[in-house]
Amino acid sequence: MAMEITSTAFASEGMIPRRFTCDGEDISPPLSWTGMPGGTKSLALIADDPDAPRKTWVHWVLYNLPASSVGLPENVLPEKTLAGGGRQGTSDFGRIGYGGPCPPSGTHRYFFKLYALDAELGLAPGATREELLQTMAGHVLAEAHLMGRYRR
Repeated sequence: MAMEITSTAFASEGMIPRRFTCDGEDISPPLSWTGMPGGTKSLALIADDPDAPRKTWVHWVLYNLPASSVGLPENVLPEKTLAGGGRQGTSDFGRIGYGGPCPPSGTHRYFFKLYALDAELGLAPGATREELLQTMAGHVLAEAHLMGRYRR
């Protein structure tokens, strides 16, 4: 069974509801996943927008999520360490936790990328996407993504 990430808030390639964006409540959507490969020790998640004007804009960074976890609830609080395990990094908004879609114009794509890793990562809370990608290099067992769209 292949690894899969889904949300009850929006369909794959569908429109992300306003409440999960800067135009609404700006809270994280609920996510769930299945199909972790054997040997998974932790999970990481990066949410980003490759359609941003100057660079891929990072909306959310999480890592060291427990391998036994099956998802994240709606409205994960912007705390460095999650109660159920895991750490949150710094988004391109310059803060810990989720920052919702907020495109300057047009319809943008938002990718929620989940990685199954063969190790827990020695990163302190607040790491950037680049730091996470460097640290998890060579440890990725599998990955899955969910893409949603948003237009203001």
